[in-house]
Amino acid sequence: MKGTFHPSLWGDFFLTYQPPSSAQETQMQERAEVLREQVRAIIRDSNEIPKILDLIITLERLGLDYLYENEINKLLDVVSISDYDDDNLHLVSLRFYLLRKNGYDVSSDVFLNFQDKKGDFINADTRSLLSLYNAAYLRTHGEKVLDGAISFATIHLLREFKHLNSPDAKEVSAALDTPLFRRVGTLETRNYILSYQKEATRNEAILELAKLNFNLLQLRFCEELKGVTLWWKELYGRSNLSFVRDRIVEVYFWMNGSCYNPQYSHSRIILTKITAFITIIDDIFDTYGSTQESMKLQEAIKRWDESAVALLPEYMKDFYLYLLETFSSFENELGHDKSYRVFYLKETLKKLVQAYADELKWRDEHYVPKTISEHLEVSSTSIGPFLLACAAYVGMDDIKTEETFKWVLDDPQLIKSLGVFVRLSNDIVSTKREQAGDHSVSTVQCYMKEHGTTMHDACQQIKGLIEDSWKDMLEHSLAAKNQPMVVSQTILHFARASGNMYKLNDGYTASDTIKDAIRLLFVEPIE
Repeated sequence: MKGTFHPSLWGDFFLTYQPPSSAQETQMQERAEVLREQVRAIIRDSNEIPKILDLIITLERLGLDYLYENEINKLLDVVSISDYDDDNLHLVSLRFYLLRKNGYDVSSDVFLNFQDKKGDFINADTRSLLSLYNAAYLRTHGEKVLDGAISFATIHLLREFKHLNSPDAKEVSAALDTPLFRRVGTLETRNYILSYQKEATRNEAILELAKLNFNLLQLRFCEELKGVTLWWKELYGRSNLSFVRDRIVEVYFWMNGSCYNPQYSHSRIILTKITAFITIIDDIFDTYGSTQESMKLQEAIKRWDESAVALLPEYMKDFYLYLLETFSSFENELGHDKSYRVFYLKETLKKLVQAYADELKWRDEHYVPKTISEHLEVSSTSIGPFLLACAAYVGMDDIKTEETFKWVLDDPQLIKSLGVFVRLSNDIVSTKREQAGDHSVSTVQCYMKEHGTTMHDACQQIKGLIEDSWKDMLEHSLAAKNQPMVVSQTILHFARASGNMYKLNDGYTASDTIKDAIRLLFVEPIE
């Protein structure tokens, strides 16, 4: 089967585009600096637990929390040891949400006091239900009180939805669509700024800073998009691969959602280039290369040397050389102290290509793994979690030692659980398209075979497994105390960004479904 990917929706747009706010960048920076100090004073003067919690979640949702990381951590330490009104379901839910989200080991037993003998939550108004609902999605395995909270809150929020006024209805609708914890940070920031400016209790300095900060980040993102688009055009021109999917803007959007804070520019760029490469390699293994050609590409990647180009068919040679050249550029850009990181990037790429080869063998032998677990042993790696995690960490200055990269090569459960989540999320939206051609079986087919179900029922059951993978990621992220906080936080950001890409369909392949989100993030400033 030959691919039927639609043409790029963006073309060279970002090579020349500058947001309207670019002309005022200097003034915006100066004003933002003044506002940052004003907001810092607001944080410093916060001393009541309810106000502290409201302030922290507001800063997080407005995308300003990274500016005040030390101050917020100190406030969370205060919250974690302070007395508070434990009869207030909204307050208890908000406290639980913020503490667990930020890595504190807080027990879900705090919610037992709000349940009656039937398991229903008593005296819960809409605000409390919404806070409970969002908090409960930070559940791990065995937390039945949180499982019950989601069911109870969902039923009651749906029942009350039609009676709510517009702002409350919009907030409830957004939560039922995607719980707060699972939203992509930059998309949430864009949406929440527009909601926050309508709140009667808004702080004008915080609101103005949020708008300025978003618009300044947009300028940075557009510069990065220009750079990766230029790089892509050179790859496309030199590789001579007619089948390449022109999705560099969509790739950047995806990777931006995984590493969106401004200090991770290097990570975003490396991730975008790496994902562009592996998309091409994956398409060669899946569709365009013969088995023999694909195996020769695997061997060349294992050897990682210009001399290996002799192994390859003519149409792959320039692509392979550009791959080596780009990795060399990573080493140069990282400098002497950090260039060692690229070794781990190469090793995780080799691991990914081995998984592609294993799937190719399944396809050629018409082999269907006996269980979904057997399938996931390979396919949760072939979706790329180890390589992408490594690529993100390579560009991060706040990862100080080599231990994190050794940890990635050791197949940690946290990254494995990300791979399971992304694989299952991908398969339930793309299996019909992929199985129309000669493709290795997906987890959906394996589930159908293992349990004797229809495709529809298999997809419904896999949605439950996706929920289990969220619980796994949270458990492993809370347990990852020997790594910098950014390590586990980045994995969760990858999950959010990938969940968004695969929410309704394969947004990477059918990229028209994410065009509006790209426009809102990178094209339109907030007035």
